[in-house]
Parts: sequence; structure tokens; C-alpha cells
Amino acid sequence: MPAVGGFDKGTGRAYPGNLTPYVTVTCVVAAMGGLIFGYDIGISGGVTSMAPFLKKFFPSVYRKAALDKSTNQYCKFDSETLTLFTSSLYLAALLSSLVASTVTRKFGRKYSMLFGGLLFCAGAIINGAAKGVWMLILGRILLGFGIGFANQSVPLYLSEMAPYKYRGALNIGFQLSITIGILVANILNYFFAKIKGGWGWRLSLGGAVVPALIITIGSLILPDTPNSMIERGQHEAAKTKLRRIRGVDDVEEEFQDLVSASEASKLVEHPWRNLLQKKYRPHLTMAILIPFFQQLTGINVIMFYAPVLFQTIGFKSDASLMSAVITGGVNVVATLVSIYGVDKWGRRFLFLEGGTQMLICQIIVATCIGVKFGVDGNPGELPKWYAIVVVLFICVYVAGFAWSWGPLGWLVPSEIFPLEIRSAAQSINVSVNMLFTFIIAQIFLNMLCHMKFGLFLFFAFFVLVMSFFIYFFLPETKGIPIEEMSEVWKRHWFWSRYVTADSYNNGLEMAKDNNGVKNV
Repeated sequence: MPAVGGFDKGTGRAYPGNLTPYVTVTCVVAAMGGLIFGYDIGISGGVTSMAPFLKKFFPSVYRKAALDKSTNQYCKFDSETLTLFTSSLYLAALLSSLVASTVTRKFGRKYSMLFGGLLFCAGAIINGAAKGVWMLILGRILLGFGIGFANQSVPLYLSEMAPYKYRGALNIGFQLSITIGILVANILNYFFAKIKGGWGWRLSLGGAVVPALIITIGSLILPDTPNSMIERGQHEAAKTKLRRIRGVDDVEEEFQDLVSASEASKLVEHPWRNLLQKKYRPHLTMAILIPFFQQLTGINVIMFYAPVLFQTIGFKSDASLMSAVITGGVNVVATLVSIYGVDKWGRRFLFLEGGTQMLICQIIVATCIGVKFGVDGNPGELPKWYAIVVVLFICVYVAGFAWSWGPLGWLVPSEIFPLEIRSAAQSINVSVNMLFTFIIAQIFLNMLCHMKFGLFLFFAFFVLVMSFFIYFFLPETKGIPIEEMSEVWKRHWFWSRYVTADSYNNGLEMAKDNNGVKNV
């Protein structure tokens, strides 16, 4: 498809290297950083549908949901304090991801993961022991700080460690662990909600200590990436590490390219200001629009509030938690499909197929809910088969997201940034993601109350827009070495007007190595 550009692999370089057990284990441990994010997404929706939790901290919501049977189903859970509990975390993550950029660049990716794990651990303990709403909010803010650090460093770490041929699959390990975290949280919510005495929510919230300890201990035993070691002047150690990671002795070409990229990046005094340069226009656009669109697929609405949503469409409390477990399971399985296909079928194919699938499902779900609930939110007697049909299409929608925008929303931005702007651009990526996660978490219940079933059509519209954006503006990045990515933009029908042959050192992609100047 010449209309949307591409990459002539004949001009690119193929670095030697294998998928070694060492790299596989390293990437699996690092990807566990996604557990803390996933566990939190799953747990917060579950505890906010537990009656004892609502009764203790949000009595007005409890009365509205449990005692007032006449309340409009769309507006049952509409409460500013309740949404602040859920969304305060994402505001904190936004702020900490900006700080994490400096930590990641100056001290390495693994220390950023370590800070993330420790902060998340502290937040989980405070939440599990909460006596008042202020403790809940404080705990959520610390959890958010932890997530900001982890989400900033883990995708970069994975993209830098993985051989370019397997980068997609290994990077999606991060999204897989997010989905596993969501599933585990949903299962725990289901069983903890049955505990007599109504204190199961404490176990749900305090249980976040476990994924926090996994990433904290993991970060202590992980090696740093060669890119990060070179950035901090440890050249010989980096070359030794690169040989071990790639499983071959001949790493000279890749090593020299990493050194050249690092030297070029050191000439950049202000990476944040540098992002505004013309040649980084495609990178900045992707760093902002991909996470923006990822949140406007509507997925977090389903994942945050799946139990609440299912209660709204007629399931009882227990059944709604079970339905959330089912969607969580679909999420994990579909992410495995993405791991299998991302380096075979390419990023663009998965983006476009997933977008089409989500669009169709959202229109069907909106129609189903609209026909039964109307605009007054009173479904009367809701047949069981009807609710099952809605859940079925929500599952197909979740599958579409989980093999497209879910993993690729983290993978593509982390693999396209040149080293000199990588930490800053990844911070923008995480910040935009968290900002819109915060906004949607904060206003979703209000939107559901006012827009009713039209909310799904609202998100469907954005899915259509983002699919057109991918079709026309995102080139294929499958199988391209991370330091060679500028070639993709130079050959694209639109971005070539910003990234030209002169954009990098007057037509030279890399700086000087021992043999003089290397042409690309």
C-alpha cells in the first residue's frame, strides 16, 4: 500500500543475534512490572461494587445502589468521591512519570522499576489498612507514583533488551502481565467478596503488595540494558552485556550504532525542548495520539467498572464479579494471540483488525442496552439470555482490544523513539495515557448517567477516527532495528516532509565510529 508508506528492508541492516534463554527470562521478569498496573485496574472496579466497602467509605453510594430500588440504573453509582478514589491514582502516575524520565536516563531503567515497586508496595499497605477515605486516597496516590515509574521504564527496557526480530512479542509481555494482573484481581474479588464479616475488600486492596514485591525483587536481579550502560559511559561492560544478550560474539556493528546514537544524544542538552524540532514531529505525534486513542477505545470503562457495568445491565453482585472474571480471561487469551502474531502479521494489521472488531461490537452493545433500558434506565424484567448476549459482545470487544490497541499502544511508542529523546518521549507517552485514563475514570459514571447507552456510540466514533489515523499515518515497524527506525519516517508519504535525509547529521544517521563516518 504505497498510500501509507512503508520500509524498504533492503536498505536496512540486520544485526546478528539469537533469542537466548537469558534474554527471555530477563524480559519475562521485567514484564512483571505490568502486574501492578493490571492488578490495580481489576481490583478498584471490584471493591467499588462490594457493599461492605461502599457502606464504610461511600455510604451515600451504598444507599443509592442498594436501598433505593427506584433509582435510574444508569445513575446508580454516580458519585464524585467514588470516582476520585479510582482516578486519583492516574493523576499521581502522570506526575511521577515526568520525574521518572530523569531517573530512567541518569540511573538506568532498573532503578526506575525499583522505585516503582517500593512506592506501589507502600500504597498497597496503606489501602489495605485504611480507616477513612483520606487513607484510601493517600494509598491510591502512592500506587499511582509506583505505576508512573514502572510504566515509564518497563516498555523501554523490553524494547532495548529484545533482538529486533522478536521485539514485538517480548515487549507485549508487559501487556500480557497487565491482563494477568486484571484477571487475578477479578478472581480474588469474586472470592474475597464472599468472606463473612465484610472485610474481604481489605485483602483485595492489600493484596497489591504481592505484585509490588515481584517487581521490586525482580528489578534488583535484572541486568541493565546495553543502551542505558552506554548512556552512562560504561562502554566495555555494555559490549560484554550485549554479547551475552545476543548470544553471539559479533556484536561490533550493533554496539557501534548504540555508541553513536548515545554520543548523538549527549549533544542534546534539552531533550524536552528537542522534541519540538521538526524532525521529531512524527515521534511527538505518536507519543501523544496513540495513548490518547488507546484510552478512547473505551476499554478502561469496561475494565474499571466491569462489575458495576454488569450490575447495571441486570446481573446480581456475585454474577457481575464473575462476568468480570470472564472478560479478564478473554483479555489474557487474546493478548497471547497478539504475542504470536505481532512479528508475523505486523503492527498495522492488528491495529486495523482490532479497530474494526471493536467498532462493530460497540454499536451492537449500544443497541442492545438502548433497546432494553431506553433513556429512563429502567429495563423492567431483564431476560437472562439478553444479559448474556451483551456480555458475549463485550468479550468479543475486549478480545479485539487485547490483540490490537492494548499491547500495541505500549509497544509502538517505545520502539520508535531515537535514544536522544527516548526517555522524554516515553514520559509524554505515559503522561498522556494517565491523563486520559484519569479524565475517563473521573467522568465515566457521570457520562453513563447522562449519555446512557449513547456512551458506547461515543467511544465507537473515536475507534473509527483512530483506525483512519493508523491507516494513513502509522508506517509498519515490524522487523526494523530500533536504532534504524528513522528510515521508516523518511520513506512515509506524509512524514517524509518532516524527516528528510538531512534530518540526522546532514544525511548521516549515525555519528563517527572508528572507521570514520557511517552512511545509512
